[in-house]
Amino acid sequence: MATREITIEGFAEVVEQNDIVFLDFWAAWCGPCRMFAPVFEKASEQHADIVFGKIDTENQRELAAAFHISSIPTLMVFREGVLVFSQAGALGAPQLDQLIAGVRGLDMDAVRAEVAAQQAQSSEQTQKEVVR
Repeated sequence: MATREITIEGFAEVVEQNDIVFLDFWAAWCGPCRMFAPVFEKASEQHADIVFGKIDTENQRELAAAFHISSIPTLMVFREGVLVFSQAGALGAPQLDQLIAGVRGLDMDAVRAEVAAQQAQSSEQTQKEVVR
C-alpha cells in the first residue's frame, strides 16, 4: 500500500480504525524530509497491513501544532490508538525496519498499563501542586 495523505479531518478515524499507523510529519522545503520520503514509501509498499501516512506541516498547521512538531521530519507511530513512538529526524531503511519490527512486537496490554500508571502519577503530582 502506498502512503496516504493525512489531514486533520481524517486523522482520528485513521488512528482509531487501524492497528498500526506510522505518520511522517514533513514539508516540501525540508531536505531531510525529501531524503526520508523514498525510505518511508518503500516501507509502505513492503508492509501492506500498516498505514503509512504523510502529514504536510505547511498544509496541516493545526495538526502539526496539536502534536507540538518543532522539527521535521518527525515520525510518530500509533498502535491500537496509543502513541508508542515519536522522534524527529530521518531514519535509514534498516532503522525503520527495526522500528516496524519493534512496534509489531509490543505487548499492548503492558503498554496500556504503563500509560495508565503514568497518567495516575501525573494526576497525583498535579493534585499535590494544587494543594500547595
